[in-house]
Amino acid sequence: MSKSFVDSRFPGTADLKKQAKKRIPRFAFDYIEGGCHEEIGLLRNRQDIQAVQLRSELLKSFGGSSLEVELFGHTYSAPFGVAPVGLQGLMWPKAPEILAKAAADKNIPFVLSTVSSAKLEDIAEISEGKAWYQLYNPTDPEIRRDLLNRIAAAHYPVLVVTVDVPTFGYRPRDIRNGLAMPPKMSLSNILQMLARPAWLLATAKAGKPEMQTLKPYMPENMPTDQLAKFMNKTVMGRVDIEGLKPIRDFWKGPLVVKGLINEKDVASAVELGADAVVMSNHGARQLDQGESPVPALKKAARLYGDKIKIFMDSGLRSGTNIASALACGADFTFLGRPFVYGVGALGNKGGIHTINMLHTQLTQVMNQLGCATVADLPGCLVENS
Repeated sequence: MSKSFVDSRFPGTADLKKQAKKRIPRFAFDYIEGGCHEEIGLLRNRQDIQAVQLRSELLKSFGGSSLEVELFGHTYSAPFGVAPVGLQGLMWPKAPEILAKAAADKNIPFVLSTVSSAKLEDIAEISEGKAWYQLYNPTDPEIRRDLLNRIAAAHYPVLVVTVDVPTFGYRPRDIRNGLAMPPKMSLSNILQMLARPAWLLATAKAGKPEMQTLKPYMPENMPTDQLAKFMNKTVMGRVDIEGLKPIRDFWKGPLVVKGLINEKDVASAVELGADAVVMSNHGARQLDQGESPVPALKKAARLYGDKIKIFMDSGLRSGTNIASALACGADFTFLGRPFVYGVGALGNKGGIHTINMLHTQLTQVMNQLGCATVADLPGCLVENS
C-alpha cells in the first residue's frame, strides 16, 4: 500500500467515525466512543479545544511550513502520534499491528497500551523498534519487574507511565454491554457481531482478541467475569510519586508521565526527573467533572515549559485541534479515537489514511497562519481564547 494513500470519501474524523460505526459491533463502538458517568467530560474536552482561536499573519515573507519535530534525539515527521488505546483489536482485528506499522512508515510515534490486544514483542518487531510503550504500573512487584525487563529487552525507546487510572472508570455503556475481553457472548452481543459480517470474518481469521502482553500473568482458564478483578488487584492501581521512583531508577531511556491535569503533579514529575508529561484526562473516561486538558496545558506550559517537555491528548480530532494544542503550549500531541475510527472504517488502510489526513489538515492550517515551524504556533494564539 502506498504511504501517500488517502481515501477521498473520508476527509475528516467525523466521516471515519460514521463509517466505523457501520462496520463494527455496537459494544465495540461504544467502548471507544464512550466516556464515564453522564459523559459531560467528553463534551467539555471538545468545547475547550474548539474554543481556541488562532491569528494569521499574511503580509510577511513566507516560504512554507515544516511539521518536523525533534523529540528525545529523534526527528519525527509530524507533531502528533498514536495514543495508547486498550483493547484496540476489539474495535478492528489486528488494529495495533496496523497502526504500529503505519506509524513507523510515516515516522510518527505509536504508543502501545499495556492492555492492548497485541504482544509487546510483536509490536516492537513490526514497528522496527520505533514504538513507545505505555505502562500501567503493576501493583504486583514481580509482574512489574518482569514486564519492565520485557520492555527493555524489546528495545522500546520511550516508556510512558499512565497515572490517571487509580480506579476503573464508571462507564455506563460498557456496563450495559457486559464488556469483557474477549467479548461476553450474550445474545445481544452475538446479534451485534452477526450484523457486522466484515468485522466477524476478519475477527475469525485473526483469532479472538485477548490481552496478549498480560496473558503470561493471568491464571489459566480464568473466567471472563474475573478479568476486572484480576486487573484491579494485580496490574493496575494508584501510582504516586513513590511508585514512580523505582521505575525512574530502572528505566534508562526517556520517561513520560501520562495523565496529569494539576500543575502540582507536573512539578513533582519535574522533580522526579521525568523527561515529559502528557496533560490528559484519559479521554474523559475517568472523571466526568474533571477539568479538560486545555486550561491545564496552558498553565503547565507557562510554569514548566522550560523544564520539561509537555504533551497533550484527550479531545483532539483534527489537524486544526493539533495546531490549537501546540499553540497553547504543547510540544507534541497524541490522538486515540481518530485512529481507531480509521481502522474501523478502512481496515488495513485506516492507519495510513488517518495519518495523511491529519498531516494534510495541519499543513493547511500552518500555511494559512504563516507558521514556518511548529515552534511558531504559540505566537498565533489569541490570548483570550
